Amino acid sequence: MTTLRLKSTARHSGAPVMLYGYGAYGLGQEATFSTTRLSLVDRGWVWAIAHVRGGDEKGRGWFEDGRKRKKLNTFTDFIAVAEGLVARGDARNGRIVSYGGSAGGLLVGAVANMAPQGLFAGHIAVVPFVDLMNTMSDTSLPLTPPEWPEWGNPIENADDYDTMWAYSPYDQVADKPYPPIFAYGGLTDSRVTYWEPAKWIARLRDRAPRGGPYLMNIDMDAGHGGASGRFNQLKDMAREFAAALKIVGDKAAGAPLR
Repeated sequence: MTTLRLKSTARHSGAPVMLYGYGAYGLGQEATFSTTRLSLVDRGWVWAIAHVRGGDEKGRGWFEDGRKRKKLNTFTDFIAVAEGLVARGDARNGRIVSYGGSAGGLLVGAVANMAPQGLFAGHIAVVPFVDLMNTMSDTSLPLTPPEWPEWGNPIENADDYDTMWAYSPYDQVADKPYPPIFAYGGLTDSRVTYWEPAKWIARLRDRAPRGGPYLMNIDMDAGHGGASGRFNQLKDMAREFAAALKIVGDKAAGAPLR
């Protein structure tokens, strides 16, 4: 894991944590400088990156241990990072917000189903790949066959089907008190179609009414990369950060999102 905090944000202070993860395609998440993250860090948050298996931070084996039939490692790694932050005093239970987009949105959705109750304050999923089984079984979608080497082929391989079903966020929604969840999608997104977050949020509202709230924003002009233009992209990120502030109920944001 990598963490960023102000010197004035002491450990063991219960500071809220934004925990970011991706964990797919062998794309490592380097700890590069970003001005946008400082918006939260300057408010006393800790920004954390979970370098989970599925990326390539520790070489090819790190990637291979987080793909296809080993994909569950990506999600258990992310939960282990959150629990590790709590254990070493960098976070508290119920003060961590998970954050990821695209394949990282799959990570967020799977973790929402799998994580121990009370560990996360909420989840933010951007263009989340959450309707795994339907999408990877629909050969009419142009990106489905090329994606089989990453996730598996549920049409022709029973073991792949069972593995994918076990963590598919949409299919594994259960009747339990999920924390607040915010999902963002784009109407013209050709990689993660807009109906994936829409179906996911609808199922959460239907099958898990004791939790939430479950909120969704579909940008009618955006694709997979969000709204076009530098300022519109900043507005998108500001919306996501505002959701995180409301989720943990910081004084600057008002009451918790309940």
